[in-house]
Amino acid sequence: MFKLILSWRYLRTRYIALASIISVTLGVATLIVVNSVMAGFSLEMHRRLHGILSDLIFESVSLGGLPDAQWHKDEIGKVLGDDLVGITATVQVPAMLSFQVRGQWITRQVNLIGIDQETYADVGDFSQYLLHPENRRALSFLLRENGYDERLPESGWEHRRLRVEYQRAFEDQLRQIETSRQAARGEPLPADLAGMFPPSDPYSSIPADPYSTTHGEPQQAERFDEAKEQFTGVILGLMIASVRHRDPDGQVRDHFLCRPGDDVNLTFPTSPPSGHAPTAQSARFTVVDLYESKMSEYDSTFAFVPIEELQRLRGMIDPETGVTSATSLLIRLRPGTNLAQARDRLMDRFPADQYAYRIQTWRDMQGPLLAAVQMETTILNILLFLIIAVAGFGILATFFMIVVEKTRDIGVLKALGAPSSGVMSIFLSYGFSLGTVGSGVGMVLGLLFVHYINEIAAGLEWLTGREVFDPTVYYFQEIPTEIEPQMVVLVLIGATAIAVLASVLPALRAARLHPVEALRYE
Repeated sequence: MFKLILSWRYLRTRYIALASIISVTLGVATLIVVNSVMAGFSLEMHRRLHGILSDLIFESVSLGGLPDAQWHKDEIGKVLGDDLVGITATVQVPAMLSFQVRGQWITRQVNLIGIDQETYADVGDFSQYLLHPENRRALSFLLRENGYDERLPESGWEHRRLRVEYQRAFEDQLRQIETSRQAARGEPLPADLAGMFPPSDPYSSIPADPYSTTHGEPQQAERFDEAKEQFTGVILGLMIASVRHRDPDGQVRDHFLCRPGDDVNLTFPTSPPSGHAPTAQSARFTVVDLYESKMSEYDSTFAFVPIEELQRLRGMIDPETGVTSATSLLIRLRPGTNLAQARDRLMDRFPADQYAYRIQTWRDMQGPLLAAVQMETTILNILLFLIIAVAGFGILATFFMIVVEKTRDIGVLKALGAPSSGVMSIFLSYGFSLGTVGSGVGMVLGLLFVHYINEIAAGLEWLTGREVFDPTVYYFQEIPTEIEPQMVVLVLIGATAIAVLASVLPALRAARLHPVEALRYE
């Protein structure tokens, strides 16, 4: 009992112990906050990456892709068995996208992906990143009437009809002006003025192809009516179609260069027969929706079109048999399946010396990024643990000073029969108390900070006049956090262990004091 009483007395009366407690508290709170924020960023990044990428990616390294995609699907199904949940074929090629904005041509380098709208949702969370709620429920490459997003009040068929109406009115006005000028000069009017004023959109008068639609119904009209028909649909990444700026009033807004209802031109390489060089193929597409995953790498490069149309344009359909090719297969596995083992089974079935295929898990594809985040977290933990180590050295110095000051008291205790282990346990209990109190208070402060971190960030922004996250650069509107109970427990145990270890040497010195030596000069 005397050991606990003395430990409590030293803890209560020694104000220098408060500095040690504060050091441990700050170290523990900082570790919890940093680990929670890093875990939140990592979890959000994993969720978005995994939502965009499927579990396994089975792709060909050749431009021609996988011949007979259905045969490959059947073989993969035999290898994976019940672990297979979903599989879909895609065609992925580099492309150049171009469109007009106020008479100026804008070009973007994009990653053009042909997808199957019936099966693509089975292998990822692609649909949930689309702007139109109907497309999030059921993906479609048909233009919707309206209702895309509050940032796009006029879009879809409404925007398309208004754009065509304005364009035609502008052209009619130009014709009237030219007619008046020619009449004033006394020149004869041409029989057809239409040829004098070509439409601003060079594709507005081309004949309708069998892939154009009017609200989903095939059209066989001789002329293509933009107000009623659309080209094959394309879904663009949000950052391809917009520029994010801060307005003079301080509000950050997305300024859209094109929106659902506009037409764009895509140029991409064909899939030539063996021995022939690829050629460039161009086609006109209508933007039917925008894709916002909030990962700039994808939102600024991805463009999605129906796989059947891309296969037709690239020549990936055998004209005799109708067999289609694909550049890659995306595979979704049953939850809990070991992705590495499934990958290895497919690699055994399709060895690299026989098939020019690349088989990867989604983690393999994002390996450098995930490894960098993990390395950063590890280094931060090491550096922050040094803060607690500094507190440990403070405890060590404090205890040595207490041993020197309390030499007479230690001698009296040992003269009265206190064993060396009892004297030692006084200081170990003292160190344990410092570690426990500091860790407990630090845990509470850290968890409260994490819970209110966005409110604290808003307060700092108001105080400093600077934003924590610039919305024109970062897509995170708030700081993501994730509290891991295992991490909290490990931090508490580590901090307490450092405090106890720092008290070992002073405790050993106190235990070795001889009562005669301690009381010789008293």
